[in-house]
Amino acid sequence: MNEAYIGLEKDICNEIRDWSAYALEEKSPHFNGFSPCPYAQKAWEDNRVSIVFKSSASYQPLYDVISQFEDTQDVVLLVDLFYPHSKSFHQKLEQVNEDIAEGGFIDKDIWVMGFHPEDEPNELIDDGTFDQQVDTLYAMIFVQRLSKLQEASQKLAALGYYDRYTGNHSIYEKRIEMYRRLKDDRS
Repeated sequence: MNEAYIGLEKDICNEIRDWSAYALEEKSPHFNGFSPCPYAQKAWEDNRVSIVFKSSASYQPLYDVISQFEDTQDVVLLVDLFYPHSKSFHQKLEQVNEDIAEGGFIDKDIWVMGFHPEDEPNELIDDGTFDQQVDTLYAMIFVQRLSKLQEASQKLAALGYYDRYTGNHSIYEKRIEMYRRLKDDRS
């Protein structure tokens, strides 16, 4: 790998950390006074976030992250430098979640979700005033334990986290469905 690419990776990692502090960790009235991601700051502080890179059209790096996911991390963030357009990107991630639920990977207790540079901004999370530090556009794929994510979500719901949330509920509802399937498989 050349030095410029290594420098780009480092700059992207720094930008993601700064974006998380700016957009995910600050308290918000849209989430009833909680931050959009109440566990993000602690995950960073506890060194439980990994960032890996995908620099080709192949999704093999994502499959590797899913297959090798370890509970030493709360989230593995795959930076996708070679992503398709938004619709194909999100369709691919939906298919990967289905494949996980259907046993296409050994571990069914995984959830993936993504952010694509062509997506409409989520004004509940980022008001658009974050200053990007890197000129290169990239997509992000978050890989997490489905059970841990859903159980934390249930705790937050009991505390009123979602009471004022007016955003898109489809991802949340799909995650609940996948969690039920996971629990049914374990019964």
